[in-house]
Amino acid sequence: MSLIVQKYGGSSVADADRIKNVARRVIRTKEQGNQVVVVASAMGETTDELIQLARQVADEPDDRELDLLLSTGEVVSCTLLTMALRSMGQKAISLTGAQAGIRTDSTYSKARITGISPKRISRELEKGQIVIVTGFQGVNDELDITTLGRGGSDTTAVALAISLAADRCEIYTDVDGVYITDPRLVPQARKLEEIGYEEMLEMASVGTRVLHPRAVELGWVYGMPIMVASSFNDSPGTLIRGGVPMEIRNKVSGIAHDFNMAKVTVIGVPDKPGIASAIFEALARANISVDTIVQNASINRITDLTFTVAKSDLNKAMEVIKPVAESIGARNCTSDATLGKVSIVGAGMQTAPGYAARMFKTLAENEINIELIATSEIRITCIIDGEKIPQAVQALHRAFEGYI
Repeated sequence: MSLIVQKYGGSSVADADRIKNVARRVIRTKEQGNQVVVVASAMGETTDELIQLARQVADEPDDRELDLLLSTGEVVSCTLLTMALRSMGQKAISLTGAQAGIRTDSTYSKARITGISPKRISRELEKGQIVIVTGFQGVNDELDITTLGRGGSDTTAVALAISLAADRCEIYTDVDGVYITDPRLVPQARKLEEIGYEEMLEMASVGTRVLHPRAVELGWVYGMPIMVASSFNDSPGTLIRGGVPMEIRNKVSGIAHDFNMAKVTVIGVPDKPGIASAIFEALARANISVDTIVQNASINRITDLTFTVAKSDLNKAMEVIKPVAESIGARNCTSDATLGKVSIVGAGMQTAPGYAARMFKTLAENEINIELIATSEIRITCIIDGEKIPQAVQALHRAFEGYI
């Protein structure tokens, strides 16, 4: 008997009919002789609606109270799914993150899982129950409810699969797998049958929203196979697992993009030891993740320092940086929330030259200016005008079509 962990996204449980559809899919998996643990996201746009409601009663909702509020969305979907399963003659039980044994640190809205004690889940499985667990949440040492941030239900599912030694983790969403690029921008984009963890992590980190980067990272570290597929049809999905041998890899696995980014520039920074540390330690204390970092060559020991953050973190980042910039003697701080990023990703690029040149030439031919460039061994990212992201993705798909 196999143990399978399935996760269903918000669009999959958006209303009563879709919840019943998910219940039938879960039953089918159970009837194939498997034990099943299901992680469910909040219904549809519930999380966004709760955030809007919170901001109607408080300009800056308290982080602890906001996490407790947002956790109710998953409770609703999980209990409704459990009711649907029981109405169809199945034994099922719903558990909150705390009841499921998911422990986290105390970083509200962006908590990290510190450990899982799945004893309760195992006991319920032994009773023949289908176990439904709220995604996106856990409990800290003070027994306060915490949330894992957007996309956190993916992380919940993979972490539970690992802790239960499941045979695989299945992520069901409104797309039927991982495509080489966004099919909404490039309709002819091809779906990947499988992709390695490393490439998927890079694609998730630079904008592919099929799977959260933290979930991919967990799967990679613990070797948990992850299948991404649609909950609306039976099309084969994309398997994420250990990569195929390097010599037979495609050079480019995908083209990713992200509109949710903003640029911050600290102007006139003294070029001396400790300055970068002062800036980025302050951001770290505020739980703001920084992506691309560029420091210009100094002139007369003065330089400019530019970095990118999520657009949703921009206001908070500026609040943090302005006093730090003043304290270190910088002249000014500026920001730009009109940017986006586009990336080409592929493990095969490590051993083949010319990909950066082709990317830059393609953008130039389409009159798309590059603001910043960031690279890793298997990724090249360009920060560009956000309005030109669709044009850039389409042009790069044409340029690299024969390499994918």
